[in-house]
Amino acid sequence: MTQTQDKPMETSLPQRTRTYTWQDPLIGAGAAPGLSGLAYLRGMARGDFPPPPIGQTLGFTIGGEEDVQEGRVTFRMRPEEFHYNPIGSVHGGVYATLLDSALGCAIHTLLPAGVGYTTLDLAVKYLRPLQLGLGEVRAVAEVISVSRRVATATAQIVDDAGKVYATATTTCLVMRPERAAAQPIRASGAQETVAQEAGQ
Repeated sequence: MTQTQDKPMETSLPQRTRTYTWQDPLIGAGAAPGLSGLAYLRGMARGDFPPPPIGQTLGFTIGGEEDVQEGRVTFRMRPEEFHYNPIGSVHGGVYATLLDSALGCAIHTLLPAGVGYTTLDLAVKYLRPLQLGLGEVRAVAEVISVSRRVATATAQIVDDAGKVYATATTTCLVMRPERAAAQPIRASGAQETVAQEAGQ
């Protein structure tokens, strides 16, 4: 009994290993302020800039330039064993990271050069478990509105058959240079409402 408490029981279960590589993320981060969000993300999809290390860590990516459109971005991922939680399915944090990435990038596609953004909130609804053997799934994000200071977007994770595994919405703070922020913008409908609510 004392030996068990002092030394964990050794097992003969097979061990898994995984090796991956990434590039300097500051290369792309340094180029981003000089490009529109659309141009930057399409450049990343072409391989002009390194993908973010979080994508290498979790195994998700933008497939190609066709996955980056104005106001719409698609990320692709194949559920793997290294994504699993203790109860045998993909961890909820993986869903959230995949959705947050797609949502933020969709908003980025509508921002001009020199304008940044950051997530204010992320709401995720988990509908079905992602598991090994499902094949590739997609996180498809679309922008709802962009005002001077606030942007909103929605996304869902779907498989090739169109089955939905999770949905999410986000609100992002848009960070414009001081001079640009002082210029009036034209807004209508939902954008005007969001701008008013943001105190603009």
